[in-house]
Amino acid sequence: MHNAGPYAQPDHPDAVVDAPTMSQRSVPSAASAPPALHHAGPDPGAPPRLQLKGISKVYPTVVANDRVDLAVRPGEIRAILGENGAGKSTLMKIIYGVTHASAGQMLWEGREVQVANPAHARRLGIGMVFQHFSLFETLSVVENVALALPGRPALGELAQRISEVSERYGLPIDPRRHVHALSVGERQRVEIIRCLLQNPRLLIMDEPTSVLTPQAVKKLFETLRQLAAEGCSILYISHKLDEIQALCHTATVLRGGKLSGECIPAEETPQSMARLMIGKELPHCEHSAAQAGGEVRLSLAGLSHASLTPFGTDLKDIHLDVRAGEIVGIAGVSGNGQQELLRVISGEETLAEKFPVHICGVEAGSLRPGARRRLGLTFVPEERLGRGAVPDLSLTDNALLTAARGQQLVTGGFVRFGRARAFAERCIAAFNVKCGGPGAAAKSLSGGNLQKFIVGREILQAPRLFVCAQPTWGVDVGAAAFIRQSIIDLRDRGCAVLVISEELDELFEICDRIAVIAKGRLSPSRPAGETSVEDIGVWMSGLWPGSALMQAATPAYAEPLDV
Repeated sequence: MHNAGPYAQPDHPDAVVDAPTMSQRSVPSAASAPPALHHAGPDPGAPPRLQLKGISKVYPTVVANDRVDLAVRPGEIRAILGENGAGKSTLMKIIYGVTHASAGQMLWEGREVQVANPAHARRLGIGMVFQHFSLFETLSVVENVALALPGRPALGELAQRISEVSERYGLPIDPRRHVHALSVGERQRVEIIRCLLQNPRLLIMDEPTSVLTPQAVKKLFETLRQLAAEGCSILYISHKLDEIQALCHTATVLRGGKLSGECIPAEETPQSMARLMIGKELPHCEHSAAQAGGEVRLSLAGLSHASLTPFGTDLKDIHLDVRAGEIVGIAGVSGNGQQELLRVISGEETLAEKFPVHICGVEAGSLRPGARRRLGLTFVPEERLGRGAVPDLSLTDNALLTAARGQQLVTGGFVRFGRARAFAERCIAAFNVKCGGPGAAAKSLSGGNLQKFIVGREILQAPRLFVCAQPTWGVDVGAAAFIRQSIIDLRDRGCAVLVISEELDELFEICDRIAVIAKGRLSPSRPAGETSVEDIGVWMSGLWPGSALMQAATPAYAEPLDV
């Protein structure tokens, strides 16, 4: 595998662009990171590296982009802000060649271009990290990365580069693992590493930190600042306004597909940027004290389970009770057993014994997902497309997938399409899902709108036990607040709620108790009001009182001092 070389492909033999290699770029470390939030910033007199003029994209049922102008200079980190469905991802896909504009011009380094496809974009020096992962699940990490690189890289050598770069940037991943066995957080790491290895001159990042830990986000920001200081242009989409403030030099705001304004994030507050995005004040969750003494709706009693994949995480002696009228949150670094725990609770993976999992008083360890749903469980998986919804099916058909029995959408083996459509319309209206109606395909929705539909579909079934992973992944600030309030309201109606999230602020906002999963073991839970983000951060490394790691770190000869 050569570290240097042109971005050349057989279909465009004349399109050759040399790019600096990873070895030619200095790599930041936590110790050498610049203390300031921003580097000096782009030269205001420099010509734009990328310029969009009057870009429009019209679909049969919606205008995604309406005459949008945008420019980004070398060394500039520009945020793209907007609600779900504002047209941000569509605009980025036009730049990257995934889709083509209906009208308008795109200038790359002063020359008009029409990006034919992502391979053409990569040859120009444009890289993109997608919100919805573009990975082949049956291939390994190294094989997925190789597909995005020019030529035919030697997999052994490439695997070594992936390991080095992933460790250097604080995004550890085993290049031998198959993608289907990775959590969403680990898949996000693969997307970012794959893009960095392409050495882009324009880097597009669509919600890159949505499932990363605070530590990984910090290291990623150090990397992005260094890349910008070396002249790389960055377009950054995120709904986390504190991240925008800390990282970005400038911001472009879209609303309803149109350009609605620009700002300098360092001169704004999260509240003022939220007003630019949604046109009103940012809503806040109302969270009263939990009900006391509710019945146990989920009980994990000494749950141990070996992962079905060789690189997965085994669950070890997990104990947890979740009662009616409370929200229990589980924090943790991605890949520490969250995926395995969710599969065991949902019934996607069954146990040989019934007793380690109790749902609403019934031993359910060996029951299939349908039987658990009949007990009163509803479930939002961490992966929207593929597990939460079938991309090619309509929203009506996707509603049938989990609500057929509970909402009487099937009678005598026959689908009652009128009821199914009405239920889908109810989900759309109650959760303000922007779409082309109940007949719209799931894949046609923005990530945040699809998330709202899936969460609404499960909540509106009035569950007795609601289990949710990453409830606001990729959702705008207004919709995130609405989803969180909906979960709190569900708790107030007597439902037991378990939330697994890597968003610590989210867990502290909505949860009554918080526990941590690390290396397949679950910590004791603590009331959210009696702990802190710092304490939970320490626990995420496995060091909670009484844990195996804590005991191993304590010298056997240590004796209490007499005072």
